[in-house]
Amino acid sequence: MIPRVLLACALAAGLVVTPGVAQAAPVRCNPEKGSMQVGESWAQRRLDARTVWKLTRGEGITVAVIDSGLDLRHPSLAGAVIKQVDLTRTGHRDCMGHGTATAGIIAGRYLQGVPFHGVAPAARLISYKQTNEKEGDVATLAEGIVKAAEADVDVINVSAQATDQPDLKAAVQYALSRDIVIVAAAGNVDNGGVSSPAYPAAYEGVLSVGSASPGGSLSTFSNTGSRVGVVAPGEKITSTWTGRSFRADLEGTSFAAPYVAGVAALVRARHPRLTNEQVRRRIERTADGALGDGTGAGMVNPLLAVTAVLPSEQVAVAPPPAGPLPDGLVTKRPPVDQHAIDVAVGVGAAALALVGLVLVVRMVVPMGRRRGWRPGRQV
Repeated sequence: MIPRVLLACALAAGLVVTPGVAQAAPVRCNPEKGSMQVGESWAQRRLDARTVWKLTRGEGITVAVIDSGLDLRHPSLAGAVIKQVDLTRTGHRDCMGHGTATAGIIAGRYLQGVPFHGVAPAARLISYKQTNEKEGDVATLAEGIVKAAEADVDVINVSAQATDQPDLKAAVQYALSRDIVIVAAAGNVDNGGVSSPAYPAAYEGVLSVGSASPGGSLSTFSNTGSRVGVVAPGEKITSTWTGRSFRADLEGTSFAAPYVAGVAALVRARHPRLTNEQVRRRIERTADGALGDGTGAGMVNPLLAVTAVLPSEQVAVAPPPAGPLPDGLVTKRPPVDQHAIDVAVGVGAAALALVGLVLVVRMVVPMGRRRGWRPGRQV
């Protein structure tokens, strides 16, 4: 009974990693059972990522899921996972179900007749198993981020909250330097309702995600102690679960983060020239608007994140202006020769005068000869 209660608490609060907690083989690897029946969730209807699929489904993008592992046997994840890395040395099996649910939200494949799908169903996943329990090790989390960065993934999803540690900060900075978008859960309030910064979400450059309720407001458990970039659905969430099943009662910022990671995959696929910082800013600037403290820029909007035209990006990615043409390529117009013009005008005037004189002579001389050069009569 006690292990089941601990698992339920872990799902409600999300994963927590603490320094100095060594990973060991779990005493019991028995995640809660899911259901074989699944319906369309409010989160899926609210974000409506399918409207973007005519433009991109996340093709060519790799997302690292640093979590509790995942169940490769799930039909919705078939073909999505290209690699599994076990950092706990306890096997790839997901003993919590948390990682399987996170992976499904990001890139669960669309199956005919199944009313569930991920945000970016054509994205590829690499699973880095960093824990078997609610309490994880910060060093293992940092190791997962470094290994994901070395694998040249495009997006890293961290649905866990930890304290600020030098190795974790260094791992995040290393991944950011390799132009990787890092999406992390903003964390949940503790049992006393106290909000405090959660890492890596609180690090500069990380896209921190809070949780929104079906009504659009901030979830009561969503942490306001961390800087929040955007919010995403984090209550009554439906996703894939171990044993080829589904769960429809998931909650926590750890389940809000993968929605945004999926949107980041769509953006990177559609706009491959954007840097990780530009992707993060695009997602924040196209959100639906803040609704109070802890909501950041508001609910993430997949359609606008992919299709919006942002002037700042147009300036940033516009080609440089063309340089001047090389000397001699175009012949310059010669200067005006005023002396030649004056001479030509004089010659022309003299020619006209000579012609006039000739005409006069041709008329006057014959008339003078006929009169014998006598003057005309006066009237």
